[in-house]
Amino acid sequence: MAAPWSLGLCRRAGARALSAALHSQPRELCLSPPRRYLSNTAGNCLQFKLDERTAHSSLDLFKKDTGVIYRILGLDPSHVQDNPERFRDWAVVFGDGRVESGRHYWEVTVRKSQEFRVGVAEAAMSREDCVGTTSCSWVFAYVQRKWFAMTTNKMVPVSLAGKPERVGLLLDYDAGWLGLVDIQKPRVIHRIRARFSGPLSPAFALWDGELLTHSGLELPEGL
Repeated sequence: MAAPWSLGLCRRAGARALSAALHSQPRELCLSPPRRYLSNTAGNCLQFKLDERTAHSSLDLFKKDTGVIYRILGLDPSHVQDNPERFRDWAVVFGDGRVESGRHYWEVTVRKSQEFRVGVAEAAMSREDCVGTTSCSWVFAYVQRKWFAMTTNKMVPVSLAGKPERVGLLLDYDAGWLGLVDIQKPRVIHRIRARFSGPLSPAFALWDGELLTHSGLELPEGL
């Protein structure tokens, strides 16, 4: 069973001591892009799968790379192909879609998870960091039965959001915000404001249970 999170900090998935993370300041450096990314969007309809090359060794992709499940033991890191795009210390995986403009919407189904983060991050974000802890990433975190908006390791409580089962994410790149969507209404519950300056990827962190992504969706009427 996963140990409870400390608010404002992301729990390491690897073997490094948590105490070191508790006393370290969040890094805000981003890697230089290893290559030019091409957007695979159709208009404002983002279609993506999870990118196995970025997945931490504790994360197992399934359902044709649209879902991810957390494995407590995970794979032996020495048995995972080493590449500069893989997250090494944190249970994070990126989507393979890239966004540089427009409005885009996708949904996430959550099963048996009490500790996860969903949002976006710069495609060139350092693989040594966790999403939500740097200025390169913007996420909604669910922990201890509460929702938070998170970036640069700062957590802002999100009200009017209950226990997750399926939620929506709306990214307005040009207007500079990411929204958490109640798909039943539908309505944007909370916005994270930002000034995006590079290609963004859908980003996910998971410490128990599983997530299933739903992309290629039309924007719900009224949003």
